[in-house]
Amino acid sequence: MCGRFALTLPPEAMEALFEAEAGDLPPTPRYNICPTQDIAVVVTHDDARHITPMRWGFLPRWYKSPTDGPLLINARAETLAEKPAFREAARARRCLIPASGFFEWTASAGRGKYPWYIHPASGDVLAFAGVWQSWRGPDGQRLVTAAIVTTAANKALEEVHHRMPVILAPGDWPLWLGEAGKGAAALMQPAPEDLLIRHRVSRAVNGLKAEAGPELLEPVDQEGGGPDSGTAV
Repeated sequence: MCGRFALTLPPEAMEALFEAEAGDLPPTPRYNICPTQDIAVVVTHDDARHITPMRWGFLPRWYKSPTDGPLLINARAETLAEKPAFREAARARRCLIPASGFFEWTASAGRGKYPWYIHPASGDVLAFAGVWQSWRGPDGQRLVTAAIVTTAANKALEEVHHRMPVILAPGDWPLWLGEAGKGAAALMQPAPEDLLIRHRVSRAVNGLKAEAGPELLEPVDQEGGGPDSGTAV
């Protein structure tokens, strides 16, 4: 699962990295991106890549309002092509969602949940696999929405959480975006074991409105037991 993430890359750097033209994106850096907020999404149309804002929380076409059913922030890779909510998007509306890292939580008996910040060991930006949907309500309201595709965690991450985002290498971006033929389903695999590292961060990030500065990503001392901080994922 991926329920929060961070993005510190400025739009011009994203344009260069993804070879795309950026629209009016939410300002960065962002240290605690939450569901229902707008996120930067890379799509391909008219033979060109674009980076555009979309609401994080996929809305199936049959929803009569944004709150008409569960908030679909993630889409399971194992059922992506079968679930009515996602199967059309899985074929025709795939996207990349840039992230500097993401958060997961482990529970400590009697002491609540403690967050981890999980990020690439190389310092590079991650590209999550995503799907998107243009939704229009009965009253004419229109929202362009997206979900992050998740898969089973790799062995290094499974002690923190049993799911992880599908993370795509740059060489796989054209196939996922529909630029390089068929076969994108084969990309929905756990990340390489050595791709990510993690460290404990402050429980201040637990708040949905915690949009403070880079201190949200800084390591903190081990609290409440569980896996050691500052370790490879």
